[in-house]
Amino acid sequence: MSFKIVGDSCLDWNRELLDTGKVSFVPLTLEVGEISVIDDMTFDQAAFLKLVRESSDVAHSACPSPSAYKEAYEGEEERVYCITLSQHLSGSYNSACVGKDMYYEEFEGSGKKIAVFSSDSACCGESIVAKKILELEAQELSFEEICEKVSDYIYHMTTMFVIEDLGPLKKNGRLTGLAAVLATALNIKPIMGADHGVIIKLDQARGINKALKKMIEKAAEAVEDPENRVLGISHCNCRERAEFVREEILKRIPFKEVYLADTAGVGTLYAGDGGIVISF
Repeated sequence: MSFKIVGDSCLDWNRELLDTGKVSFVPLTLEVGEISVIDDMTFDQAAFLKLVRESSDVAHSACPSPSAYKEAYEGEEERVYCITLSQHLSGSYNSACVGKDMYYEEFEGSGKKIAVFSSDSACCGESIVAKKILELEAQELSFEEICEKVSDYIYHMTTMFVIEDLGPLKKNGRLTGLAAVLATALNIKPIMGADHGVIIKLDQARGINKALKKMIEKAAEAVEDPENRVLGISHCNCRERAEFVREEILKRIPFKEVYLADTAGVGTLYAGDGGIVISF
């Protein structure tokens, strides 16, 4: 059966994923003051980070329209799997669901099967869900079996992150209801996680390196059956830091595979320069 995976542009890609020819993207729009940046393959991370640093305006993102998703679902493929940002962080999931309804209204009786998944995560969390779908499709399972297994995979997935500055997340309302976690004067860095898509604080440490080490310790405590799981690592303009995290995690946890990618536009906006996100 022919299939494709549609991701919003918070799905951090690398060449391995692109070379499958099975993954396409529906871009969000990044806005800094009056400047709009389409988060597609033309995204220039260095230029965007410079723009954000030099602007007095709060940078934010706008989710794709339902019609953009509907168009992405079109084509000859008999199965479509859509993966979005956590529905608690963005309207992308809702747009994807409305786009699915619009597709079926226009192409009633087409026989195409479409599933939309809220990743309950972002960045590499979306990416390793895409890899899971590719793995399950290779096993020639039914559409229904794959959807059930992907939903279970997402339910048991763990996401953690350490970033230099939580300001963009706070200013954009992504930390609503969360107690204050910033202590800039003391260089306190929180270790954050996701509780089924809702951002939570897990711990904190003084300095980025100690925070990363504490995140690695928490990953070792949380992981189950690592021999059958993929570790995803997204980094924003800090590959050496990401490689350090990979090496330290693999000393403790025997993941079957590691997926490493730089953040695309949405991840760059919220993780910020030097941010690290892990999912497994």
